[in-house]
Amino acid sequence: MATETQNRLLLPPLLSLTAGYVDTAGFLGLQGLFTAHVTGNFVTLGASLALGTSGAIAKLLALPVFCAVVISVRPLGTLLSNWRPVFETMLGLKIALLIVGAALAIRFGPFHDGDSWQAILTGMVLVAAMAVQNAIHRVYLGSAPPSTLMTGTTTQIMIDLADVILPGEAKSQASARLTKMSVNVLVFALGCGAAALLFMRLGVWCFALPPIVGVLSLAARIAEPAQR
Repeated sequence: MATETQNRLLLPPLLSLTAGYVDTAGFLGLQGLFTAHVTGNFVTLGASLALGTSGAIAKLLALPVFCAVVISVRPLGTLLSNWRPVFETMLGLKIALLIVGAALAIRFGPFHDGDSWQAILTGMVLVAAMAVQNAIHRVYLGSAPPSTLMTGTTTQIMIDLADVILPGEAKSQASARLTKMSVNVLVFALGCGAAALLFMRLGVWCFALPPIVGVLSLAARIAEPAQR
């Protein structure tokens, strides 16, 4: 039972680590493309148009590709539910996309032109991987803090912190949520920092790490039901 609880606590931070890492690596290696926080591309798209920098096409495509993948996850999950574990299969799909994205980045990078087909293809594969992660997180880990888009999580942390500090509030629930969400934000930030450091040292080879973290996430998930 303790192992099961440990694995349940381990999976969400691993997803947050992946999201922070892939988002930062994509931003640095793909001319300012956000692969996980796709709505942030509206800002970088405006900057690209105003400054005349490359990558506008990828930023335009990111949101529709993200949405299309999320929509596709629903019927695919229904189809898979008839013959294999859905969550584990979807994590495997995300890992496969991360592997393809890493292979493309290493093969064609560094990307000096964000509008080249190689950069766009690499970026969209990574966007698809993060779309799968976001979708399965919503569906199968609905009670866990989000693994991307930390603004809402940080807001909730501050609200819970106020509830813990101020007298007369329900402290136990706020305290438990505060701990989980704080861990997710810290791990996401760790992923961002690790991606920046490894990009400076390894260049596009930094994209080789997310598939490894993805395998660890899958291993944590597979270890869960074995204890039930």
